[in-house]
Amino acid sequence: MSDPGRPPDDGGVTPVRARALACAVVVGLLSLSMPGCHRGGPVDAGPAFYRALWLPSVGPTPYDPRQLPGKVVLVSFLATWCFPCLADLPTLKHLQETYGPQGFQVVAVGMDLDEGRVMAPFADHYAFPYPVLVSDERMRAGQSAFGRIRGLPSTVLLDKRGRAVAGWQGVEGQSDVAKAIEKLLKED
Repeated sequence: MSDPGRPPDDGGVTPVRARALACAVVVGLLSLSMPGCHRGGPVDAGPAFYRALWLPSVGPTPYDPRQLPGKVVLVSFLATWCFPCLADLPTLKHLQETYGPQGFQVVAVGMDLDEGRVMAPFADHYAFPYPVLVSDERMRAGQSAFGRIRGLPSTVLLDKRGRAVAGWQGVEGQSDVAKAIEKLLKED
């Protein structure tokens, strides 16, 4: 189905952007020191990160992707069968409740292969205070600005302009994530 408010698809992400983002996600919190990772700076894919989040949502929390620009956004890739993902859910909830009023938004992206048949009741049961999206075939194939998601949970932090500034793979300490969020919320 076509959404008239949805921006046009640009056909994917360039290899340079995909490589830069892969470095950001794998290496982690602003410590990008691998060759080709732009010396720790943000990965700017224009509006591509936002465009990749034009996905169907499930659960009780309303979602409008047009409200993401101007907010600090934590994108968490997870699955219902992933035990470390489940262990990370209280952290995501706490971050949303703590920083949401200041212009922060958690967006969970379910990577289950069932087109939402499991993710929808999961999101309803837990009543997350943040939107839960259902990934599409392109995202699961690594054909979005986020590149291939190689491990779950994986998390990408976007600044207010939609640039990827930090990434984590696996369960991270809440204090590290909170420090990065606080820093970005203070920036204009």
